[in-house]
Amino acid sequence: MKAPSRSRAPTQLSEIPSRDQSRDQSRDKAMSVAAISSERIETDENVWTRRLVFFLRIMAVVSVGKGLYHWAQVTGFIGGEEDAFENQAMAWQTATVYFAVIELVAAVGLWLATPWGAVVWLTTVVSMAVIELMFPGIYGGSLTVVGLEAVMLAAYLALAWMAARERPP
Repeated sequence: MKAPSRSRAPTQLSEIPSRDQSRDQSRDKAMSVAAISSERIETDENVWTRRLVFFLRIMAVVSVGKGLYHWAQVTGFIGGEEDAFENQAMAWQTATVYFAVIELVAAVGLWLATPWGAVVWLTTVVSMAVIELMFPGIYGGSLTVVGLEAVMLAAYLALAWMAARERPP
């Protein structure tokens, strides 16, 4: 008995899967599984950056509240006849309109975590502290407001410093 002969037909290169193709297919499968996965992979390498962004978003909500409060003063939604915007001193009116606009602009920038948002927010913090300390006749010179602004500023600076340390140059 004679063993059957196996003759091989010549194969074309396109029929043979290359190593690159099989690697690409396995990578595509892995990517599609990762994209479908509902759980995000959390790493500890950017923990301070995430905390900074969370703080900026909280400050954005606070800034929206402060901005709307100032607009409520301008439009007369809060206060009585004697507290009407028209009956206030020119310095109070100017400061109120300034904070009504700049707080809302800062809120947008903070929510988006943009550099200009932080700069505008820092401007509002310093402006409010200066008005309270240097011009107490405008808003009353409350040291509580100055203290709260200082705490928010210190918290931002600490978080920004720690986030910057995560990304070495």
